[in-house]
Amino acid sequence: MCGIVGCIGRGDDTVNVLIDGLRSLEYRGYDSAGIALGPTLTVLRKAGELDALAEVVDANEPTGTYGIGHTRWSTHGPPNDRNAHPHTDENGRVAVVHNGIIENYAEIKSELEAEGVTFSSDTDTEVVPHLIARELADGVDAETAFHQAVDRLDGSYAIAAIIDSTETIFAARQGSPLVIGVGDNCTYLASDVPAFIEHTRDVIFLEDGQRVRADAEGYTVLDDNREPVEVDIETVSYTAEETGKSGYDHYMLKEIHEQPTALRQCFSGRADALDGTITLEEVGEIPQPDAVQFVACGTSYHAALYGAATLREMGIPAEAYLASEYALSPPPLSLGTLVVGITQSGETADTLAALRDAKSRGVTTLALTNTVNSTAARECDHAVYIRAGPEIGVAATKTFSSQLVGCNLLAEELVEGQLDLRPLIESLRNLPDDVQSILDSSAAEAIVEEYGDSDAYFFIGRGKNVAVALEGALKCKEISYEHAEGFPAGELKHGPLALVTPDTPVFAVVTGDDKRAQKTLGNIKEVQARGAPVIAVTDGESDAAEIADETLEIPETTERAAPVLANVQLQLFSYHLADALGRPIDKPRNLAKSVTVE
Repeated sequence: MCGIVGCIGRGDDTVNVLIDGLRSLEYRGYDSAGIALGPTLTVLRKAGELDALAEVVDANEPTGTYGIGHTRWSTHGPPNDRNAHPHTDENGRVAVVHNGIIENYAEIKSELEAEGVTFSSDTDTEVVPHLIARELADGVDAETAFHQAVDRLDGSYAIAAIIDSTETIFAARQGSPLVIGVGDNCTYLASDVPAFIEHTRDVIFLEDGQRVRADAEGYTVLDDNREPVEVDIETVSYTAEETGKSGYDHYMLKEIHEQPTALRQCFSGRADALDGTITLEEVGEIPQPDAVQFVACGTSYHAALYGAATLREMGIPAEAYLASEYALSPPPLSLGTLVVGITQSGETADTLAALRDAKSRGVTTLALTNTVNSTAARECDHAVYIRAGPEIGVAATKTFSSQLVGCNLLAEELVEGQLDLRPLIESLRNLPDDVQSILDSSAAEAIVEEYGDSDAYFFIGRGKNVAVALEGALKCKEISYEHAEGFPAGELKHGPLALVTPDTPVFAVVTGDDKRAQKTLGNIKEVQARGAPVIAVTDGESDAAEIADETLEIPETTERAAPVLANVQLQLFSYHLADALGRPIDKPRNLAKSVTVE
């Protein structure tokens, strides 16, 4: 959500570095973009796609030896030119970009307006350059002016600022991600590593409260008392090539096809098929919890539903909570409860708030995340990485599949005295090949040709397949903009059946041939009696393929691995539907990859 980029030390190449960096952050979601250059402050910004900004840049041919850039996802004020970042003071001496929300901006704005300051945007961000300008007018130096302005702010923010003729970039982090890239004689700043990965893989992940001064001599990281601190430089494992499309039309399609590799990475080194053991070194010292509470949002919440269902079947009381509700209305906790936050980015604001609430009440917290050294990973007592690799498409695909595998590994690590795990281990180890077989033979595109003009799409399942049904519906609506609903199959007759017509195809996830599968077959007949066509996502163990109108097949596997495979078929359907409708698949409207505001 929003993207910041900055660089100093690249000389005349600065403009290109900023624009390329913003292109690498487009996946985060945005509706306007802009850049600011120094030492003579120049600001260019434009609503709409980054190409619109690029045209403005080409027309103006700005020059500068350092600068900052931003892609904005609107919170305060509509997406137009005047609300686009960077924002400046009245004299055009200070330029600021900001991610997050400044909670006390209205108070500060009223104070500044009373002093005669005129605002030119609707944003909360604009108070920052005006605060800095006021400090400068009082005669303090540029760095002190920046610090004193930031000291006034409440809320979440990643801020970068440049001040005319100072040849320095100032930055601060509080609740919103910010990372330094350490290059040869140059320094980069960004919301995420892909913004500068083609220039350097050496990074510093800033902590909340830390601030940065970057100039021609290098960088200095300061704590919230403005004292220099020692920081570790890490080298990220992926390369610029891994964050590209690699010949695919869309990042989403590429990442769907990367799932065999992602699953193999998630599983690797964590299970022994010979002795039937699963070991997560990260959590080996956690005793079996009395209960587990999962907190998550969106796709990760569906993984949490799966994880909670898995643990309940293993005898551990477990529930999944929407993180946005958890911190506002916290459920009771005992000291033997483990709270698990599932978050792809590790920076999801609502999930972080829920984890912080749980930790403040004295329980153990664990992050299941894809992002090494993310805020969730650092703040929780334990972190388990799903190792899916970089995911650029806004709609999560390979991270969800890896989260499901991660939930299985975590469950087996937490629950003591389990029986022979070799069948489960074998099925998890076979997942990469099973997913590849789906990618090679899926009929999802043909299903789109048959049902792509429908009024709406329903997705149903039972047990762990409820999570897959919900995720299938979410993917469909996220990228195709078509109406889609997902729910437990048994809930059809409690309301949703009123919406079933011959123009509402129903995707029924039916795996295995147990009681749940048989009941789902009854639900299939229920909707067919109302004229709805049914597409069964099935492994062939039940009669679903015989009674459904169409079938999306998955290989036979264990009950816990089957949802991973069923999900891949639904991902492919959503992708091909969105592609057929000409949707902007990697950048769906109004959505962001990493939701860093509550």
